[in-house]
Amino acid sequence: MRNTLRILAAALLIWPAIISAQEALTPETGIEATIGAQIEALRADDFAEAFTYASPNIQGMFQDSDNFGRMVRQGYPMVWRPGDVQFLELRDEGGRLWQKVMIRDQQGRSFVLDYQMIETGDGWRINGVQILDAPGLSA
Repeated sequence: MRNTLRILAAALLIWPAIISAQEALTPETGIEATIGAQIEALRADDFAEAFTYASPNIQGMFQDSDNFGRMVRQGYPMVWRPGDVQFLELRDEGGRLWQKVMIRDQQGRSFVLDYQMIETGDGWRINGVQILDAPGLSA
């Protein structure tokens, strides 16, 4: 019984650290606006404009909007030609902000993407995107 109480007490002490490691935040309109503007630029095949919403790190990786556009068309077709876009939760994971977005493509398939966001002197920028496994969604 005494060991059970110690374990329970220890769990209660570390619980706040576990919770704060992945903290849900209130929606940030600037983040949503940045992602939405990039998606609209991609939808219009304006890869030069879409490239401006990428972080300096991403811009450095791809060098120019043509390379960036090719990567999006090949690796993220659901973002290039989305049917519906829905913003889910924004969260802080170890000091990094992640915005989940559900995108339904033109064929009706749903995808959940995680956008890592950074704030620069020019506003919010996208620092990476990953496609998440979404159980229960047709992807």
